[in-house]
Amino acid sequence: MESQSQTSPPETPKRSLLTGIFHKLKTNLMFRSKLAEINGAMGDLGTYIPIVLALTLAKDLDLGTTLIFTGIYNAITGAVYGVPMPVQPMKSIAAVAISSTAEEFGIPEIMAAGICTGGILFVLGVSGLMQFVFNIIPLSVVRGIQLSQGLAFAMSAVKYIRKEQNFSKSKSGGDRAWLGLDGLVLALVCVLFIILVNGDGEQEEEEEEEERNGSRRRVSIRKVISNVPSALLIFLLGVVLAFIRKPSIMHDIKFGPTKMKLVKMNKKAWKNGFLKGTVPQLPLSVLNSVVAVCKLSYDLFPEKKVSATSVSMTVGLMNMVGCWFGAMPTCHGAGGLAGQYKFGGRSGGCVALLGVAKLVLGLVLGSSLVSIMDKFPVGLLGALLLFAGIELAMAARDMNTKGDAFVMLVCTSVSLGSNAAIGFVVGIVLYVVLWMRNYGRVKPTNLPVQVDQHP
Repeated sequence: MESQSQTSPPETPKRSLLTGIFHKLKTNLMFRSKLAEINGAMGDLGTYIPIVLALTLAKDLDLGTTLIFTGIYNAITGAVYGVPMPVQPMKSIAAVAISSTAEEFGIPEIMAAGICTGGILFVLGVSGLMQFVFNIIPLSVVRGIQLSQGLAFAMSAVKYIRKEQNFSKSKSGGDRAWLGLDGLVLALVCVLFIILVNGDGEQEEEEEEEERNGSRRRVSIRKVISNVPSALLIFLLGVVLAFIRKPSIMHDIKFGPTKMKLVKMNKKAWKNGFLKGTVPQLPLSVLNSVVAVCKLSYDLFPEKKVSATSVSMTVGLMNMVGCWFGAMPTCHGAGGLAGQYKFGGRSGGCVALLGVAKLVLGLVLGSSLVSIMDKFPVGLLGALLLFAGIELAMAARDMNTKGDAFVMLVCTSVSLGSNAAIGFVVGIVLYVVLWMRNYGRVKPTNLPVQVDQHP
């Protein structure tokens, strides 16, 4: 008699592939803690808002289009990597644009620079050269770049807090007033509030230790405080204060997305974009947007596989698509990753949520959103940026040997005094010279001390 039981048909390769993709997306986008992930999404705004606002005011950047494309980028990178991988402006291109006239370096040149930079990074990723570069660069040099970038962010944050800012000209003005809706006292209170809530970023380890020692009451109080979404509350406070500072903002808001159009780039725009924008931006993108962000991702999320090849390719694709429509040139960045991690971001869902918010704002409000951003208290942005910079700089604390610390600090000093590319070259040369100097030396082994038993 034949068995009546029916075995289920084997899973087809196509179905198995789709199941694997769905499982990976679900895993990468799953929130570890809803409030913490929402709070973490705010951690990169201290970098994002000032640069986007400056380019919008100084160069008439299409804010609506930029929000739509960066929102899509955020959602895709969150789904692909499963970590709070940021989408930041290309800072060297933005600096050149803000410091130049519209005739010298306008929107066509900005977009040409972004496309050229993205194209080169994509080729480096596809060819495997980026992974080769990632594998051979000494960790002490990478830490030097990270430390310099972190300190640069922190120093910019202090300027935001202390001085009035003119983003359209990328200049600091006079001292900020102590009182007021964008006063020094308000910014300092926000800094202290973040320290009270987030501390030094090691609460989880401390709580686990206290739980083992039976300090449950202290742990519960600390958990309540650490669950307060500090960055989200500060950002919402800034939005409210923007409307209070200029109530007429309501009349400036127009609903609906801005109309997208292709950016026309002539031969001169391609030439100036490459020479003035791509050339200074490329070393920074390779070092900070690929190498440093991959190293930091491994430090923070060792269970996740983030390769230099894939990161280089996603940066390339973002700019090879969006820049044709006038979206700001973008990249990933170690500072943004550190900032989002500092404020609670632990999954790709963190940046995917931020991407959805940008996409909705771009579609609903478009470029009229610039009137709100223009009145957002800069001191609050400084508070957020300060801790993003400090978190990135603290990645360098694992340089335990004197030789590694020496290379790192020289690389950091040169980077801060000139730029990251020169600091990188100096760091590599110094590392090689020290290696040659120590080549062939016999390192002492950690043998136990022999104690003479005889009197």
